[in-house]
Amino acid sequence: MNEPVQLSCQELVEIVTDYLEGALSEEEVRRFDEHVSLCSGCATYVEQMRTTIELTGRLGGTGLAPEAETELLRAFADWKAG
Repeated sequence: MNEPVQLSCQELVEIVTDYLEGALSEEEVRRFDEHVSLCSGCATYVEQMRTTIELTGRLGGTGLAPEAETELLRAFADWKAG
């Protein structure tokens, strides 16, 4: 049986959301966890993602002026199209 190829930092960044949402297979989780245990940069990145998700989950939609919301949505649409 072949050993799976070690996960690269780029691959980890691409699947971190799936990892945090519990959407990876057991094998993918094992590879992810192994990489994080060996790579301090990726370990920091995963912790930053967890913190961001935790903090944004606590933010409410109140306090944002309708004009600001419209401008943010327009900027996001422009960024995504560009």
